[in-house]
Amino acid sequence: MDTAAVEVTDLVKRYGAVTAVAGLSFTAARGAVTALLGPNGAGKTSTIEICEGFRRADAGRVRVLGLDPLRDAHTLKPRVGVMPQSGGVPTGARAGEWLRLMAAFHANPVPPETLLERLGLSSAARTPFRRLSGGQQQRLSLAAAVIGRPELVFLDEPTAGLDPQARIAAWELVAELRAAGVGVVLTTHYMEEAERLSDHVVIIDHGRVVADGPTADLTRGGQELRFRAGAGLDVSDLAAALPAGCAVTEHPGGHYTVACAGPTELGPGLVATVTTWCAANAVMPEDLRVHRRTLEDVFLELTGRDLRD
Repeated sequence: MDTAAVEVTDLVKRYGAVTAVAGLSFTAARGAVTALLGPNGAGKTSTIEICEGFRRADAGRVRVLGLDPLRDAHTLKPRVGVMPQSGGVPTGARAGEWLRLMAAFHANPVPPETLLERLGLSSAARTPFRRLSGGQQQRLSLAAAVIGRPELVFLDEPTAGLDPQARIAAWELVAELRAAGVGVVLTTHYMEEAERLSDHVVIIDHGRVVADGPTADLTRGGQELRFRAGAGLDVSDLAAALPAGCAVTEHPGGHYTVACAGPTELGPGLVATVTTWCAANAVMPEDLRVHRRTLEDVFLELTGRDLRD
């Protein structure tokens, strides 16, 4: 039981002339949430589908619960839960019927009624899948992924289309899975969700890992003081008054950031310097606040801000 939930080493996947995954390596631990993040086309889906046993790698090594996801698929299926981003449920299947069918495939399933109630689907138990709302379909797919009490679960955009109440319920369920020792591999475009849920983050771009580490380590440091004021202010006097290693920038227009490099920390003195300069220059700063580096900041720094196809 000390093996990792997922081990990926030098993974390569090509589609004709396109290399979707180019030597990717990462490890996802048991009893932890690992977020696999990246822009559209980064190689996330191909990587996950190979781990799930739905695609064959062109090179590299993948182990899921210590086993080969293709060769040992029969052994792994009862131990692994999969929540696809969409589809996978016959359109005419009723929600309750589908969960009862999924439960029948497992030796010790979670009672379907428990999951229906937990995820707010009891009133829709007799509703065909095609008539469920998008959020209800997502919740049903999540329920089906965890009904077999898996040791590992893959969640692909688990809260896409959910309202705030349903999203919180899904987050609580993921936290309970982790507490029970289940390994969770999560893909999401919601950076807030990834930062809140994940213990470990792997960011990939163009099929390669560009960051890999504990979530807290990736977001450590990098505090900034931000405020809004008129665009194009002459901030040369403010820059001169700042401690060594600190600078002020404007981007976009009217949005000002004071950041310090090295060991210099933001503190009351720095805030006082900024507000004193504002007062002396008849500048009313709006939304003056200390901004902590977030996972979204890290993601954009590493993958850029350009739109992806």
